[in-house]
Amino acid sequence: MLLVTSRGTGRWVIPKGNPMSGTAPHVAAAQEAEEEAGVLGPVCPTPLGSYRYRKRRGSGASLMMDVDVFPLAVTRELPSWKEQQQRERRWFTLSEAAEAVEEPDLRDLIRSFGASEFKAATQRTGVLGAVAEKSRLGPMFAWFQRLLPRTGNFFELFEAHATTVMAAGDALARLLAGGPAGKEHIREVIEREHDADNITREVLQTVRKTFLTPFDRGAITSLIGALDDSIDEMQATVNAIALYEVESFQPEMKDMAGIIVDAARITAEAMPLLRNVAQNASRLHELTERIVRMEGHADDIHAAGLKRSLKEHGATDTLKFVVERELYKHLERIVDAFEDVANEIDGIVIDHA
Repeated sequence: MLLVTSRGTGRWVIPKGNPMSGTAPHVAAAQEAEEEAGVLGPVCPTPLGSYRYRKRRGSGASLMMDVDVFPLAVTRELPSWKEQQQRERRWFTLSEAAEAVEEPDLRDLIRSFGASEFKAATQRTGVLGAVAEKSRLGPMFAWFQRLLPRTGNFFELFEAHATTVMAAGDALARLLAGGPAGKEHIREVIEREHDADNITREVLQTVRKTFLTPFDRGAITSLIGALDDSIDEMQATVNAIALYEVESFQPEMKDMAGIIVDAARITAEAMPLLRNVAQNASRLHELTERIVRMEGHADDIHAAGLKRSLKEHGATDTLKFVVERELYKHLERIVDAFEDVANEIDGIVIDHA
């Protein structure tokens, strides 16, 4: 997690600022991150939560401030930025970041990013080099290689698939952010989808060969199927973008991409917790509730985006409206697939906790 120092006291904080008139809160948060920390990336419009702190005003008054916190997946660090000379920025591990900040509620929000079971999963050894080498995983997903199974272990297969979905979601978000590297991002999503298909095939073959499974066979196939639906729709989205040669994207599409990135992150955290459902039932339920909440928010964004597209292009450029409607349809289906994953996990929790 990236933190910056405050200008007044030099303590470690997250980038933040006052609401901007006419600007959605998550968009304002992303702008503050760019100005104060010099970072860019997709921001999820659904807040993680909020915290309070006391701020001293220029008048001398010390007032309580409420801060809504939005997750932003950093894809680019700028070499120079607006407040570079006024702040220090630094990457922390989650535990270090939680200890560095002073506000208790913010500390809890930071800790909510990483359950101990999730972090423990990233330390496991075992490599299936073909998928990792083919994907040419970047540093952010280097631990993906350690999640891939040598043998038919269902949990490792779930985790490997979820990590592949998370990588594809990041590539999709970079594509929707615009820029000259669109073809590369399209290619990465397609490659990730092929990797996910290989993992799905391994799960289905293992189910047929295994006498005792950690969950009911139907639950296993439904869970991997829902995971695979999410990345299939990502591939359908980039295929449509390539077919219609779309190069610019509406703000609502970027907002839905932000939701997809965070839903994929939450899903990747949930998978290792299935190794001990009884012990992790509370955390799993918390994570699935977040996904369901984000899916409802995505529905509202989808409706607003369609309305904007119809108003701007419906009467003058019907083809562009049809293309944008198709992209919205695929983006909505990606989020719906994550909700299906959440529902499958809830079902497993109910049956086994």
